[in-house]
Amino acid sequence: MFFQRLPEFIGAHPMLSLGLLAVTIALVTNELSRFTQGFKAVSPAQLTQLINRENALVIDISPLGDFEKGHIVGSKHVPPSQLDPESKLLAKAKESPVALVCRTGTTSPQAAKRLVKAGFSRVYLLDGGIGAWQGAELPLAKGRG
Repeated sequence: MFFQRLPEFIGAHPMLSLGLLAVTIALVTNELSRFTQGFKAVSPAQLTQLINRENALVIDISPLGDFEKGHIVGSKHVPPSQLDPESKLLAKAKESPVALVCRTGTTSPQAAKRLVKAGFSRVYLLDGGIGAWQGAELPLAKGRG
């Protein structure tokens, strides 16, 4: 019944139909890109497991002032401009889990792409950033680390 009336609906509501098509394409494209990007977004609970079970290296790429206001205990501060996959800190972690963290989760995907491109096999980023960490009521350290 629904599919029989679909052409009638599309003819009567072309703008709505185009909008629905555009949103559907955007959602499918977004989901497909998540599978092919080479890194995975994790929740605060999943990041806690990576830290505790697999000794994940946590890199905070927030500005230094934000890092000093509050960061995940044990994380290392590396500004995005200095995130060098060949650095002493990162080179030894190429096969280990590396988790990137920023304030909101919007800056870390770019850094994650750089690490994946450099051959890092287990790259993660904290979905929602430090804001999500605080929202989960997990502890933060203050100062330079």
